Formats: sequence, C-alpha cells, structure tokens
Amino acid sequence: MRIKPGPRNLITDVPGLLVGNASDAVIKTGVTVLIADAPFTAGVHIMGGAPGTRETDLLAPDKIVEQVDALVLSGGSAFGLDAASGVMDGLRAMGRGFAVGDHRVPIVPGAILFDLANGGAKNWDENPYKALGQQALANRAQDFTLGSIGAGTGATTANLKGGLGSASIILPSGHTVAALVAVNALGSATVGDGPHFWAAPFELGAEFGGLGPAPAYPDMQMPATKLAPHANTTIGIVATDAALTQAQCTRLATAAHDGIARALIPSHTPFDGDLIFAVSTGQAPADDLVMLGHVAATCMARAIARAVHAATWAEKDKYPCWSDL
Repeated sequence: MRIKPGPRNLITDVPGLLVGNASDAVIKTGVTVLIADAPFTAGVHIMGGAPGTRETDLLAPDKIVEQVDALVLSGGSAFGLDAASGVMDGLRAMGRGFAVGDHRVPIVPGAILFDLANGGAKNWDENPYKALGQQALANRAQDFTLGSIGAGTGATTANLKGGLGSASIILPSGHTVAALVAVNALGSATVGDGPHFWAAPFELGAEFGGLGPAPAYPDMQMPATKLAPHANTTIGIVATDAALTQAQCTRLATAAHDGIARALIPSHTPFDGDLIFAVSTGQAPADDLVMLGHVAATCMARAIARAVHAATWAEKDKYPCWSDL
C-alpha cells in the first residue's frame, strides 16, 4: 500500500481546518489555535503524568457536548490556559458557540506546556495569553510555518530546541489523516548526540532531513533528559475527514500516542503532560478504524521530528537548534 503526504504536509490538508499562531519573542512563548468552518467532533487522551488542561472533561464520550468550536495549544504553563479565553471572545464575536437559550457559548478545550524556564522575560504585570489567543485566532490560515512559532516558540527537548510540527497522509481510501504538535519533551527526539531522529523509519521523503536511521543505537540505559519536573510536555492534535463519533475520536487519540513513543525517548513520563486531542470533520464515512489509528500515530511521529528539525535560533536560547548540528 502506497501512502503520501497531503499537498501541504500540514494538518490543514484535512478539508475545512485552519491553524493560527501567535508568538512573543521577548517572553519566548506562544499560542496555536485549530479551528474549522463549523464545529467538529473531538476526543482526548492524556498519558503524561503532569498535564495542564481546560475543558477536557466534556470531551468524554458520555458527556452532552459532542462538538467543539476550536482547540488551543499554548505555552505558559497554567498561565497559558487563559489563551482559550481570548479565543472564546473572538468566536463569540463571530456568533459561534453552543446554543444555550438566547446565548452562544464557544466550546474551546485547551492544553498547555511549561516554557517558563527557557530564558524569556516572564515578569509580566498582566497575563499575556488571552491576547495571544486572540492574535492566534485572527491569524488562522491554511498555510503556516513550523518550528519556533505558536505554542512551539519557546519549547525545548532534552538536548535541542523543540517547536511546532505538523504532517499529513492521504490514504488510498481518499481519507486524510494529519497531526499538529508542540514538542516540549523531557526526552529527546534525536538519537544520542547525533542528528538522526528516532522517528526516521516513518519519514516520507526528506521532510526532516532524510538522514535515515542512526548508524548505531545506545544500549538500554536511561537516555539523557532535562531532568526537570513540571518543565515538560508534548501536546498535539490528530485530525481526519473520516466521520467518527466522539468515542471513536477518543480511540484515535489513544492510538496516536504511539507516535509520541516512537519519536521521543523517553516519553509519557511522570514529569511530562503528554496529551493528544483527536478531531473528525465528519465529511467521509470510515470503514477501517485500525488503519486510521496506525496512520495517526505515524503522522504524530513525523510531526514531532519536523518540529525539532524546523526550530530556529533566538537570542538568549538555552538550547541549540537541530540545524546547529
């Protein structure tokens, strides 16, 4: 079976999806928003031991709200949860939201990563994340850059800068599956001190360097980490145009966590807040949920490597970029 990336190799290859990013170079942080033309079905699965979330409880399959208006990924630790407030304000002004009598309440789940110790100026007088959320929503588009932007602006891994990544696949069935991720992991996306990515077996073309697998792999000792509790987290979204229920989206998010494990060593630690949302735009019936889950994991692994590969240097950075190697 031959698979290929979508035309952009981005999550916006799923029809109807848009992504907006906003960054603050002084604070070294940012926000990423995923939105669609209409509300979309969503699920979530959390495997990290230190998550930071907003409105994720309502994504459980037994809850009454089955669709959301947007998803938010943000830096800033718990401060970053306020980014969703800015997105809510913007959506409300657009007339979007869950109808409650005469009122519209935008449903905007979110997740955050810890980037408070990355060298940026964090001595703000007022929480900046609501404004960054508004900016990210205003910047929504089909095309966006990867690396040190949006929620990945100040992200790091054990040995390199992290970043924002994305990847897509078009299946022979015609379905599109894609991933979007902000990589701020305790572990590493690369093998030892070399430039080879753990995700290399899943690379399509030369989307993150084309170096192939590492010539040698380390023994089974504990790999290098940032060793900093509460200073990590990989948060992401997988999306498809296959029509899925909320329960099936939850299963898709669960399967996609395999992609984190394939691309980051170690992953899902007590000090990471690893979380994946799953989105269905519901435009085409699905008949192979096993394949969708497998491809979602593959897209997530590729997106993680692309995030680190695309990171760019900024003043006062504490970690080098992959390109510096």
